[in-house]
Amino acid sequence: MSRERILVVDDEEIARENLVHSLTKAGYRAAAAADGRQALAALGEEPCDLVLTDLRMPEMDGMELLAAIKRRYPEVEVIVVTGHAAVDSAVAAMRLGAFTYVAKPVQVAEVLAQAAKALEKSAMRRELASLKRKVDPASGLSRLIGQSAAMEALRESIVQVARLECNVLITGETGTGKELVARTVHDLSPRCEGRFMAVNCGAFSEELISNELFGHEREAFTGAAARRKGLIEAASGGTLFLDEIGELPLTMQVKLLRVLQERTFLRVGGTEEAPMDARVLSATNKDLKKEAETGAFRQDLFYRLNVITLRVPPLSQRREDIPQLARHFLAKYAGQACREVALSPEVLDRLLLYEYPGNVRELENIIQKALAMCDGDVIRPEHLLADLRDERVRPTRSASRQEWPSLEEHEKNYIRDVLEAVEGNKSRAARVLAIDRVSLWRKLKRYGLE
Repeated sequence: MSRERILVVDDEEIARENLVHSLTKAGYRAAAAADGRQALAALGEEPCDLVLTDLRMPEMDGMELLAAIKRRYPEVEVIVVTGHAAVDSAVAAMRLGAFTYVAKPVQVAEVLAQAAKALEKSAMRRELASLKRKVDPASGLSRLIGQSAAMEALRESIVQVARLECNVLITGETGTGKELVARTVHDLSPRCEGRFMAVNCGAFSEELISNELFGHEREAFTGAAARRKGLIEAASGGTLFLDEIGELPLTMQVKLLRVLQERTFLRVGGTEEAPMDARVLSATNKDLKKEAETGAFRQDLFYRLNVITLRVPPLSQRREDIPQLARHFLAKYAGQACREVALSPEVLDRLLLYEYPGNVRELENIIQKALAMCDGDVIRPEHLLADLRDERVRPTRSASRQEWPSLEEHEKNYIRDVLEAVEGNKSRAARVLAIDRVSLWRKLKRYGLE
């Protein structure tokens, strides 16, 4: 009997219950949610393999839910349910990542058939990913974009650290990608088949963070109608990521220290200890050692968390990665919008000279906003934020000119990106580049891009 979990999302109670009943009868573990927000909450509580969602719902419709699922849980397959008159919407949903759609009135046999196909695809993808990790552990590092010496050193450290069971502290400025590093460590670790659970320690009050981490027993407080798993329990067999650990209240630091020492925890309102089986990764943008020395952070907890340190370099120390990162973000967001867009050389020049106080996250935001402002197929300086339009923008003093790509390298990469965007069509590439075909041919020959 299959034990895959399927979440049914529909604001119509009868339709929702009928599908849950049919799926349960077929041997699946089926759960239900009345709208998109409830669905996301349910996914946060317990993972599922497939979401079956109606498109038209109040609060958060099926398209919004689909986008959120693909952003937070890209491994989860989604089937959308739509009326015959909304086939265009269903096709748009498939472009956003939906597996397929079924039309109303829903036929149970069709739902079961499509669900089986979606779950088979999901299982194959997980198996393939697992095999890839076993055959080539470095394959999981591809999400860490950049060929700079600093990034190469970070990747090497991640490979070494991932196979260990020890706690790891990830440091770096805001926006450098510390959570991405943590996810990569998890994916390359022996715990990769388990869940990766993340919590921002600065986003909750002391009471709420305790409930988030430890969970609660039934009737532990007003409104606690049932036992709820905390992130420590949900991460069993996997990895618990404590982001912004420096913001954790001191009283919670004491509780966390005990959990790490004893490898057990108490749910809120509970009296029986439960085992803790999760690897702990934490991250901070603070100088946690200095915080510990001044008493702002517990020293004993610092040394528990900081068995090994991974430092994520700021973008100012890896400026040569800027063009590659910019092209990656453009491909990501242009692809979501089903567009073919390139960056002009002038834009790349300005991107190379900007300071990026917000690091990689700021660069991503810049590209996303520029794409929104551009209604053609080339992003030009006028599409950039005001700070980047100014030709007088200068790099930080710490930036080394030797780190910048040469003009020829810059042009070669730009031409290659344009060719990829237009799928090798040289006539279209020449138009985007604003040169004739003869000039393009010469450049292709010169740079070995023929």
